[in-house]
Amino acid sequence: MNEIARMDERLPAPQDDDGATANLPHNIEAEQQLLGALLTDNDLYDRAASVIRSEHFYDPVHARIYEICAARIQKNALASPVTLKPFLEEDEGLKALGGPKYLVTLAASAVAAYGVRDYAQLIYDLAIRRELIALGRDIEAQATDINVDKEPSDQIVDAEAKLYSLAEQGKTQTGFQSFLSAIKQAVDVANAAYQRDGGLAGTSTGLIDIDKKLGGLHRSDLLILAGRPSMGKTALATNIAFNVAKAYKRGKTFDGRDGAVEGGVVGFYSLEMSAEQLAARVLSEASEVPSEQIRKGDMTEAEFRRFVEAAKALESCPLYIDDTPALPIAQLAARARRQKRTHGLDLLIVDYLQLVKAPGAGDNRVNEVSQITQGLKAIAKELDIPVIALSQLSRQVENREDKRPQLSDLRESGSIEQDADVVMFVYREEYYKEREKPGDHQLDKMAEWQAAMESVHGKAEVVIGKQRHGPIGTVELSFEGRFTRFGNLVKPWQEGRG
Repeated sequence: MNEIARMDERLPAPQDDDGATANLPHNIEAEQQLLGALLTDNDLYDRAASVIRSEHFYDPVHARIYEICAARIQKNALASPVTLKPFLEEDEGLKALGGPKYLVTLAASAVAAYGVRDYAQLIYDLAIRRELIALGRDIEAQATDINVDKEPSDQIVDAEAKLYSLAEQGKTQTGFQSFLSAIKQAVDVANAAYQRDGGLAGTSTGLIDIDKKLGGLHRSDLLILAGRPSMGKTALATNIAFNVAKAYKRGKTFDGRDGAVEGGVVGFYSLEMSAEQLAARVLSEASEVPSEQIRKGDMTEAEFRRFVEAAKALESCPLYIDDTPALPIAQLAARARRQKRTHGLDLLIVDYLQLVKAPGAGDNRVNEVSQITQGLKAIAKELDIPVIALSQLSRQVENREDKRPQLSDLRESGSIEQDADVVMFVYREEYYKEREKPGDHQLDKMAEWQAAMESVHGKAEVVIGKQRHGPIGTVELSFEGRFTRFGNLVKPWQEGRG
């Protein structure tokens, strides 16, 4: 260790931006011990590689040594002082330490090969501290630079994204896991579904027939809810959000964590409607007062009392609304992370997908939508929550005789269909039948039209066009247009249906 200590004294200290010696957290001895162990036994590489990369080393010479070691070991080639010598003979940094002799000294002085992972963790932790210091300086510099183009709010979002990215770096990658481990997870999920009322593996939407088809809303899933204008996709998304938030109960989950055991905390990105309009829809459903009367203030005393009572009852409902228009996907992700960290988040709804922005995509709309859907799927996996994204359908639906939507009707359907775990379409035949009303003088056609209207009145269909976890098919729901409310359509033949 004496030789290593003497070498340590000659290590060039990294410099900060103004050329002064950087007094930053580091541990040269830990870096030397890790490299020495690695040069002695290449099999130890996997233990270190699961924690650190070359950029986590404080000394740039050590970083280069580790990088060359990693490159050779990954090619199943030997990494030793002898094999590394040709790559580093002309390295000025290594020359300052005595040249290739330093590699031999590192290997000869390694005394604790069993502690490689602990050394790696220490090197990583100190690197993160240096990153935090650098980030703090960067935030200070940006805040000091008063510029018209740099809004403080944008700087906060940028700093938060960098902090979250820094936090995510430390999560050890799982890599391969044994089949036994995978089986245990599958059994845990099945047990949770068995114990839960209704036998759902995921969060209940509050709509029985949809839950039976989907098994609830599953963690890490991206669900696309699509439809033509006026079909009620926002209304259905709002109903699901309200049902999930209303049922929220906190406790110990099946995996022992503290979280939602029923329902959940809901985040709703309303890029089209304002938060007030969305709240009015929820209150219309809860109070059974038509939404147009709420908007006009045209209510009886009894209706207004119901409206106020519903508002009081929903004060503590964990439903959070963000109505910022034209939100970039990066900011949407940053705000979702913040919501998860501060208030919790069990379901995220985006209304609607085509209003999200993806900077850098240029004028290529297909690439932009692809970035957005991939970003939404990444949010679902990263935060381990279901994400429901609403989507518009192309006009070609209107040109067909059967106007039930299908996968090919999705705008920029390739990326949406590929990235989504579930694709659902909202369809109300009543909307189209209303527009086929014959003239008053056509008595035969009028009678036929009235009979057709009666058969479809107050009904809606949710067509499941794609589902990774289960069957596709059609679910019938009730729809009350006055309250913009979807509900369970009760029929005698539905009893006991699986």
